[in-house]
Amino acid sequence: MVWTPLHAKIHRTIRSRHLFERNQRLLIAVSGGQDSLCLIKLLLDLQSKWGWYLGIAHCDHRWRSDSEANADHVENLAKTWDISFYLETASEPINSEAAARDWRYQALSAIAKANNYQYIVTGHTASDRAETLLYNLIRGTGADGLQALTWQRPLTTGIMLVRPLLEITRTQTEQFCQEFKLPIWEDSTNQDLQYARNRIRQELIPYLQDNFNPQVESALAQTAELLQAEVEYLEKAAQQLREEVMLSDMGDEEDFPAPLVPLRLNRRVLQKAPLALQRRVMRQVLQQILTDAPSFEHIEKLTALIIAPNRSQTDPFPGGAIAQVEGDWICFK
Repeated sequence: MVWTPLHAKIHRTIRSRHLFERNQRLLIAVSGGQDSLCLIKLLLDLQSKWGWYLGIAHCDHRWRSDSEANADHVENLAKTWDISFYLETASEPINSEAAARDWRYQALSAIAKANNYQYIVTGHTASDRAETLLYNLIRGTGADGLQALTWQRPLTTGIMLVRPLLEITRTQTEQFCQEFKLPIWEDSTNQDLQYARNRIRQELIPYLQDNFNPQVESALAQTAELLQAEVEYLEKAAQQLREEVMLSDMGDEEDFPAPLVPLRLNRRVLQKAPLALQRRVMRQVLQQILTDAPSFEHIEKLTALIIAPNRSQTDPFPGGAIAQVEGDWICFK
């Protein structure tokens, strides 16, 4: 086996970030593109050091006329490498990127659960991270959206989603595939500019590289990495503050049956907190109340009540709830 700097880097990353343990069962999501082929080749080469059991899963969205041939191509690779292969084909073509992603993760989770894999591993790169950060920045998602693609997260009970290539750019995966003559399956939908992500990849990133920073992908991926730790810290701090803000009202709860405990927030406690934590507390509260994710406007109008005059209230949130100031309290009706 040829041991490249990329092998060494991924080996170190897996060990230092505790992405996997030894002797675990890893299900690798392989599309046939350069990133997933680079990933499976690296993990195959590292397998002897870690004692993993590897399987390949391929999801056919039925978007393209060649999608069945694409699936056959990946299955043949699995046979060549003597790896278990699992295929999930959509019952009908999936039309949006978001729906395809949701379906894909559900399919991968079902395969992992049925075949006792503890990890689902994807070939997301620093380039994907940079594109996701830009995509979410344009949509106005705040720091939580900008942290873009974490190293690992629980997908379902007992199954972890892991992305070991987040410090590797797409240029590096392409070079790796060329070096080892890996047979890349070119996905024609990656060139389709009707998808916003493709416009970011094909037009915006090259423009930024040419005119601002040749290393913009790595720079943006690094920003996402920094934000990830900061968001995690702020979320925990906000959770503690929210518990304190609601705990200060616990004395009255015995007067109410459990389902009817009034939701009240102590304004005096909130007023002492920085604005960043105030907003996060309000977002966490709204996540409990609303069926959809709260918008910036929802969070702002609720945060405004922290210093608003007595009897001030919001207009109704989706679903009909209204927040009102009653002395030291923000109460939900």
